[in-house]
Amino acid sequence: MFNGFVGFLKRAWVVVLVCGLVGCGYNDFQRLDEQSKSAWSEVLNQYQRRADLIPNIVATVKGEASFEQDTLTKVIEARAKATSIQMTPEMLNNPEAMQKFQAAQGALGSSLSRLMVVAEQYPNLKANAAFADLRVQLEGTENRITVARNRYIAAIQEYNVLARSFPTNLTAKVFGYDTKAGFTVANEAAISTPPTVDFKKP
Repeated sequence: MFNGFVGFLKRAWVVVLVCGLVGCGYNDFQRLDEQSKSAWSEVLNQYQRRADLIPNIVATVKGEASFEQDTLTKVIEARAKATSIQMTPEMLNNPEAMQKFQAAQGALGSSLSRLMVVAEQYPNLKANAAFADLRVQLEGTENRITVARNRYIAAIQEYNVLARSFPTNLTAKVFGYDTKAGFTVANEAAISTPPTVDFKKP
């Protein structure tokens, strides 16, 4: 009889605990954490797409004999730096790591913009069909980056509100759900290896 009562109490405690976790946002934390990781993966996919375009852009541009080598060098160096930073989902709670990532990707974006502006001064490049196609691909990729970044920002905003609100902030403390670092226009991630470029004319 006593053992049966103890068993009942244990089952009741489990039910209360489960209901408490649901009521305090435990399941919501699981869902939003996965959602933010998924959104981050898409951000990385689009940055990878941009990084993959750069070697082709450089190869096309360097065919213009008089093109500013300094501009190309800056793009290559910026890509090398951006792709050397590994930003895993586990590091999303680290504001310092996110800031470094953002700065590197921001520098890459700036150097690419500069390259495109300089390219406008070269009629042969403007008339080059391959370069025109790469330019369109780059513009499309930048748009995809913006969309992916905005989705990530929305995902972590929802997660962070849950982590800071009462009573779900208590669940966050108990289970170690820290707020995630914000993402600004300067942000980016680790992608592939730096391209090898030979500036010598063939």
